[in-house]
Amino acid sequence: MPFPPGGESSDHATSVEFRAYDRMTPRDRDRAADAESSIGERAGFDGLEFNQGKWAYQQIVCPALPNHLFLQFTRNNGAGDLSVFSASIPRGGDGHMRIIPILRRGYSLFSPAPINALTISAFNHIRAEEPAGETPDWVTTGLCYAALAGAHPQMGPAEETVIQKLPAAPPGLLVIPLRGGAVIRFTDVAATPRPMDWTMTFNGKGKLLKATHAAVPHSRDKAVQRTPVDVQGKPVHASDPTAKAILIK
Repeated sequence: MPFPPGGESSDHATSVEFRAYDRMTPRDRDRAADAESSIGERAGFDGLEFNQGKWAYQQIVCPALPNHLFLQFTRNNGAGDLSVFSASIPRGGDGHMRIIPILRRGYSLFSPAPINALTISAFNHIRAEEPAGETPDWVTTGLCYAALAGAHPQMGPAEETVIQKLPAAPPGLLVIPLRGGAVIRFTDVAATPRPMDWTMTFNGKGKLLKATHAAVPHSRDKAVQRTPVDVQGKPVHASDPTAKAILIK
């Protein structure tokens, strides 16, 4: 099982930290500087015009993938002209630097980054470069994928809070079909203009097969409740004895 039940800590993450340049460690700033030439070259291959205009970056802090440094680059030329991409830099000697395009001048380069096959492929290569034998934090793994695909994800609380005034949303859900694989689901309440539901489907070896995200219905009470799917795309119901659903509160 890529995400064995019982391996999740009670103090799991509910959001991903985006760290400004001046809050990064000196070592990570040095890694980013050393990789700048390669980042510019690869971003150029994707038509991201890295050598034009003023780009800024911040670190995506992802404890579920500690062997990599993640950066999100942004160039904002005004309304409707925003370019964004993520970069993955291996911290050790093994691994490859990778680019995940998100927006080029306000438009997706291919299909939207969260569901793009190139995003999924890059994420699988990144996970494969992490040390083997460690039990992954499935909540943070899902949140990190969303962050690399352009979101600033914040998982919804079980109930609305008066202080934060976040919309009510279900907590994260992990479904483990008996025949293998895992399905991770959570709601990003920080997305605008509406919260987004994320679903990530993994096979029995922990490889991400499919990712989807869709706007939360205006009224969850009136919307038809979605059911998780197994790795073959078949519905998994709560009463199905072949599946185990784990709810993180």
